[in-house]
Amino acid sequence: MDKIKDTRTFMRITHRYLGFFLAGIMAVYAVSGVLLVYRDTDFLKKEKKYEKTIGKNLSEKNLGKELKIKNFEVQKTEGSVLKFKQGIYNAATGEAKYTKKELPFILDKMTKLHKSQSKDTLSPLNTFFGFALFFFVISSFWMFNPKTKAFKRGMMFTGAGLVVAIILLLI
Repeated sequence: MDKIKDTRTFMRITHRYLGFFLAGIMAVYAVSGVLLVYRDTDFLKKEKKYEKTIGKNLSEKNLGKELKIKNFEVQKTEGSVLKFKQGIYNAATGEAKYTKKELPFILDKMTKLHKSQSKDTLSPLNTFFGFALFFFVISSFWMFNPKTKAFKRGMMFTGAGLVVAIILLLI
């Protein structure tokens, strides 16, 4: 193993091996992040048909929640049958037939990992990953000697990146 002599060496070594360790999950987060940008489109999604029995006489709001359809809206009602863009629901029997466009299994799992909440079982992994990325930000300043041209130019790029990030946050 490499010898740690000072803070700079510690940061460089830790940055290197943590980077190798997290390379796989960084790839997953990169792909799922791009997919999440286009989640409001049908990009890579396939249509899947569902037939299931749910509660009877559900309100429009509860029906949308039960079927997990965003922007749910009943378009027509014929007796006890409610028709909506994705399918139909028989309020008397509780039978629902509908279609949803979903990502393929592995891509869906990747985006769910990216969107996890504190109550999810994988939230500690997301928290660790967030802290690791922050460590990468901090440790990158120890990659070059502060007296070198590369470091000074890097600081200019850092400043420019920070300004662009602030502008994007304020738009």
